[in-house]
Amino acid sequence: MLKNSFLCSSSRVSIASLTVVAMADEIILLDFWASHFGMRVRIALAEKGLKYEYREENLWNKSRLLLEMNPVHKKVPVLIHNGKPICESLMIVQYIDEVWKDKSPLLPSDPYQRAQARFWADYVDKKVPQLYHELGKKIWYTKGEEHEAGKKEFIECLKFFEGELGEKPYFGGENFGFEDVALVPLSCWFYTYESFGNFSVEDECPNLMAWAKRCGQKESVSSSLADPHKVHGFVMEMRKRLGID
Repeated sequence: MLKNSFLCSSSRVSIASLTVVAMADEIILLDFWASHFGMRVRIALAEKGLKYEYREENLWNKSRLLLEMNPVHKKVPVLIHNGKPICESLMIVQYIDEVWKDKSPLLPSDPYQRAQARFWADYVDKKVPQLYHELGKKIWYTKGEEHEAGKKEFIECLKFFEGELGEKPYFGGENFGFEDVALVPLSCWFYTYESFGNFSVEDECPNLMAWAKRCGQKESVSSSLADPHKVHGFVMEMRKRLGID
């Protein structure tokens, strides 16, 4: 039976615990295909080469399991590992990196670099809702001055991230890592924002777009991100529901 408990640890390694480790892990991901936050988790699972059961959630009619596993926020994604739920995308990604640490580490081993990675991932995490729900929505939902103001601020945010990236291939340096996982799902929404905003991310932020393409060459990323045209169709449907089109 699935129980509503979070992370637990043991100070001693017993024969019983070794037996559990030897058994196949049961991994279930409760998610929504267009969720930026869910895509982070999918990338991390793919980086580790983990097999899992994907369960698509209807955000307008949430499943009983989702409500049981995340009674606080009632949101996706939720990772259920051997019956225990872990919530919040960055916490899930860190959990995955710690539990399956022998392959494709996402966080640096150096304490200072690890702290820096967590700092910037947390900054991205705080910016993402603004980019999607405030500025991005202004681009595809509003017109006139509000539309232009939203587009201008959205591009300024992207330029800030490009400045932090600099000439590095990835945000953490030479290797794909935690900060990249945090931000790269935004790239599959670029086409939608460009279409409604009449601008080019590549023209405005060439280094950031080159980074997005570089990340997209990784199988873990390309197989986990939503199709940009499907995202565009999703937004078109929302516009119709809202009476815009």
